[in-house]
Amino acid sequence: MAIKIFKNFFKNIFAKLFRNKKDIKLGFYGPPNSGKTSLANRICKDFTGEDMGSISKIPHETRNVQFKEKVEIKYKGKSMIFKMIDTPGITTKIDYEDFLKYKMKKKDAKKRAKEATQGVVESIKWLDDMDVVVIVLDSTQNPYNQVNITIIGNLVARKIPVLIVANKTDLKKSNIKQVESAFPEYDIVGISAKYGKNLEEFYEALFRLSKKI
Repeated sequence: MAIKIFKNFFKNIFAKLFRNKKDIKLGFYGPPNSGKTSLANRICKDFTGEDMGSISKIPHETRNVQFKEKVEIKYKGKSMIFKMIDTPGITTKIDYEDFLKYKMKKKDAKKRAKEATQGVVESIKWLDDMDVVVIVLDSTQNPYNQVNITIIGNLVARKIPVLIVANKTDLKKSNIKQVESAFPEYDIVGISAKYGKNLEEFYEALFRLSKKI
């Protein structure tokens, strides 16, 4: 019994010493078209020279979990290596008719709706594998909705460190204070993933949060 206790003790010590050596699994979550992939692309482009995924004005462009291994983010002389995971947008309702508004054919719309639904299920399943999660919200939209509450609730239940990004600050309707009021217990960073604005504050918050795991 004593030997087992000592083994576990040293195992925990070594785990703490080398935990920053591993690739931190960083997940991007949020509603459709909030800018998750745009932010992931911006980071990947800055530090690897490559995009992570395609973006579109049509909702649910990302319908499968996408990965980017060993992305080394450097900030103020420090660096951390992340396994970046971009997930499909989470929503409570997906109707193929919504895609018809974008002049998609009925057959294609139904296919996208089916794939998007599967993507939402996949996103939730992947939460169990995350070390840190960045929730990307559209700062021009009302943050008080069931989707955002559902995402936050799932993360709280799993005790996963969270950073909330209020994206699209370049738009006139952007309202960061509303996002801050909706989630006062979390760090909120306002950015424009499209134009790369305020990413310094984002990286600082990300590093600070990642050191807690």
